[in-house]
Amino acid sequence: MDDIGTYLQFVVAPQVVDGLMIGMAIVLVALGLTLIFGLLEVINMAHGELYMAGAYAALTAASVGLGFWGSLILAPIFVALIGLIIERMGFRPLQARPHRAILTILLTFGISLMLRDAARAIWGPDPHGIAPPITGVFNLGGVLIPNYRLMVLVIATLLVITVWYVLQRTIVGAIVRAAAYDQQMTATLGIPVGWVYSGTFVVGCLLAGTAGVLLAPIYSVFPTMGRDFMLLAFAAVIVGGMGSVPGTVIGGLLLAQIQSVTSIWIPPVWAETLVFITMLVVLTIKPDGLFGKLGRR
Repeated sequence: MDDIGTYLQFVVAPQVVDGLMIGMAIVLVALGLTLIFGLLEVINMAHGELYMAGAYAALTAASVGLGFWGSLILAPIFVALIGLIIERMGFRPLQARPHRAILTILLTFGISLMLRDAARAIWGPDPHGIAPPITGVFNLGGVLIPNYRLMVLVIATLLVITVWYVLQRTIVGAIVRAAAYDQQMTATLGIPVGWVYSGTFVVGCLLAGTAGVLLAPIYSVFPTMGRDFMLLAFAAVIVGGMGSVPGTVIGGLLLAQIQSVTSIWIPPVWAETLVFITMLVVLTIKPDGLFGKLGRR
C-alpha cells in the first residue's frame, strides 16, 4: 500500500496537476472558438495563429524591456486588433454571400498561412524562449508545482469564470445570447448586431492571445506552435459541444487529463492519439458533443 501511495503521489499526482494547467490553457483558446462559433456560426481556422501571435507579441514586448506583465496587457490587445481587422475586412463582406461557412473556412485558412509565414519572416524559424516572471516551486501535499504554472492555472480559471459570468449574468451577455438566437429580432430592438458580432469575435481573439502569452514561458515560441495546440482546442470544442461554454471547459480538462496521465504508461505520441480516439468515441455516442443541446439553448 505504501508503494502504491508513493507512486500516486510522486508519479500520477504531478501529471494530474500538469494536465489541469494545460487543460485550462486549452480552454482559454477553445473558449474563443466557442464564442465565435456560437454567435457567428463560423469556424476560425486562423485561431491557432492568433494564439501564436500573442506569444510572439509577448516575445517582442519582453525584448524591448516591457517585461512579462506589460506583455500580458499589450499582447492580447494587439491580437484583438488583428481579430477586429479580420472580422471587419474578412468576415463582414461574406455575411450575405451563399456558402458563407465554406468561404470563411477558406478565408481563415489562408489568413493562418499568412500569419505563420509573417512570423517566420520576422522572427525566423528557430524557437525562442521567454523567462517566466516568477520562479520556485509550491509544495502541495508532497507534489512540487512550479509557481509559474500555478499562476497560469489561477489566471486562466479567473478568465474562464469571468467569461461565463458576463455571458450568463449581465446585460452584455443577454445581448450576445439574443443575437445568437435571433439576429433579426435583436436588430429590431435597436441593438447594433454588427458591433455585437465584432465585439464577440474580438474577445475570442483576445482570449487566444492571452493564452499565447501565458504559455510562452512554458513552451518555446515558434511559427508553427499554434497548429498542434489548435488540434487540442478543436477537439475540446467538439467533445464539449459546439457553442457550449460549460462543454468547452469540461472537454478541455477531460482531454488534457487523458493526454497527461496516460503519457505515464504509453509514449506521448500515443497519448495524443488517444485524445482523438476519445473524441471519436464521444461523437459516436453523442454526435452533438457532451453538452451540445445545452449550448444551443
